[in-house]
Amino acid sequence: MDQISVVLVHGAWADGSSWHKVIRQLQADGVKAVAAPLPLTSLAGDVAAVERTLERIDGPVVLVGHAYAGAVIGETRNAKVRSMVYIAALAPDEGETVADVFYRTTPHPRAPLLAPDTHGAIWLPERAFAEAFAQHASAEEQALLAAVQRPISSDCIGVTVQRPLWKDRPSWFLVAEDDRMIVRETQAFMAQRMNATVRSKPVDHAPMITAPDVVMDVIREAATADMATVSR
Repeated sequence: MDQISVVLVHGAWADGSSWHKVIRQLQADGVKAVAAPLPLTSLAGDVAAVERTLERIDGPVVLVGHAYAGAVIGETRNAKVRSMVYIAALAPDEGETVADVFYRTTPHPRAPLLAPDTHGAIWLPERAFAEAFAQHASAEEQALLAAVQRPISSDCIGVTVQRPLWKDRPSWFLVAEDDRMIVRETQAFMAQRMNATVRSKPVDHAPMITAPDVVMDVIREAATADMATVSR
């Protein structure tokens, strides 16, 4: 029987190292964990990056996406993906864009104003890491996040998606109740229409950094369910 692997996909203004606390726990559990590196230059390019990562994995996969990456993992068609986990993520439906779901409700009052620079790159203001992105993190972690941030291209958020994979796979959704980037109401709306198994916790937008145990609980739940299915 093949062992379940976990592929973790980061969102905007982050990179694969944002998953380091979760990766350590997965490895301690004896689970193969791989972070997929997104270029954040176009939605199609990001989907291709996930596909290349999945090519390197043998056996079934739990595919996990944070924030913007929810849209990315929904675009894969890889048969290795057995289930999906959305961590404070965006889950546009067929014909929608990332921007459509991101702006469907009034933004949190502490959310930053976002606009592309002359190169079409959208950067997160440095103060936003402490005010909205990861307000539960330590000052040291917030400063590090700001220092290593990777901008997202406007080409990532204005493209309509195809039929998302969550319509054809079991999914779990961690609703971040204290999220100031993607408000709780938007997350709950998406999770409900996905028919996802919902876990709602008082965490901020970056729980893989500020509440990794909560994230692990959801991933373990999805992986356990997958193992039970695989063993049948």
